[in-house]
Amino acid sequence: MRNFIFISPHFPDHYVCFIKALRNNGFNVLGIGDCPFDSLNYELKGALNDYYCCYDMDNFDREIEAVRYFRDKYGEIEYLESLNEYWLEKDAKLREIFSVKNGVRPDELVYWQKKSLMKEKYQLAGLKTAKYTIVSDKNSLLNFINEVGYPVFIKPNIGVGAAGDYKIKSIEDVDKFYDDKNPYVEYICEQYLTGDIISFDGIADENSNVVFSASNYFPPSIASIVKNKKDLFYYSLPNVPLKLQEIGEKTIKSFKVNKRYFHLEFFVLTEDIIGFANKGEIIPLETNMRPAGGYTPHMINFANSIDSYKIYADIMAFGSTNVVSKGGHFFCACASRRDGFNYVHSDFDILDKYQSKLCMTGRYADVLSGAMGNRYFIAKFQNEKDMEFFREYVEERYE
Repeated sequence: MRNFIFISPHFPDHYVCFIKALRNNGFNVLGIGDCPFDSLNYELKGALNDYYCCYDMDNFDREIEAVRYFRDKYGEIEYLESLNEYWLEKDAKLREIFSVKNGVRPDELVYWQKKSLMKEKYQLAGLKTAKYTIVSDKNSLLNFINEVGYPVFIKPNIGVGAAGDYKIKSIEDVDKFYDDKNPYVEYICEQYLTGDIISFDGIADENSNVVFSASNYFPPSIASIVKNKKDLFYYSLPNVPLKLQEIGEKTIKSFKVNKRYFHLEFFVLTEDIIGFANKGEIIPLETNMRPAGGYTPHMINFANSIDSYKIYADIMAFGSTNVVSKGGHFFCACASRRDGFNYVHSDFDILDKYQSKLCMTGRYADVLSGAMGNRYFIAKFQNEKDMEFFREYVEERYE
């Protein structure tokens, strides 16, 4: 019996697609979460072979009990995964405790989580990285700023999303940072790069070969979207740019990523940075060894007319896949709205006007709303111009 423990299978809700694909490939899929079984949705109940409710997933001892229960009941655990940033560290610890056959261990995980150590792996891949310093006392930070100039960007050395980020443009901002910062968090300060954010997403096999790849374009500043309550708009590209494909594959080899769905973020510089890089160069930002947030895996599927959930399950089960695209390639866009604002066009107007283009729509979970918004509309288009019209239509607000 091939046992696959899936941590927190009910969140995000679309991860049921991974679970269904794994079960279809012969895995005994065992869920561990904090939601009572009766509260799971019907589709997930049918996809799991068994489920253990911990009630409190922040209690690591409870998770240990859950894994031990499944190990004793079903035998050796071949995989233990959550595919979720929040659980990566605990996943690694549980693998080590129970000698799970596959997956990263804690000593390897640090290169996936610490932004300062990520730079070492990027450099091994032959990529340029932004200058940085680990934030300590104010004088050393000011010395670094004197070297690279204002502005600089400060963020937690371990962390995901826009929480705890600071754009520093003056000595007053430096003072405010030291007043506000969390004393228990290690921060990294980097020279400020001006560019567009593009991602390299995909699935790697056991030899760190990229067996499937995709690319997404994101707004330059998620931090600004969160702070100013702007509407989020991002999209999956119909094809991966060739240079990004080359850089992405080198990065996956350097990090020795195997049997994972990954999400790597890069800057495409929009202006020259004297002494560092030229406009148009691709500079690594950070790596996330799990699928991109929101419903991005669905968007990748829509853009490429493919089932990346099955590709992942095939790699985990067989080491290879024969899944191919069964249609065209598209721009697949996600436009979101926030509660409390007055929009020119109603939700019904959008559904009516774009009914032939819409792939899915709904509401994000409240925990995602700060960065993602509340209501989302995902649609695919043959060209970028029509996609931009869609964005304007969804986002237009009354003054």
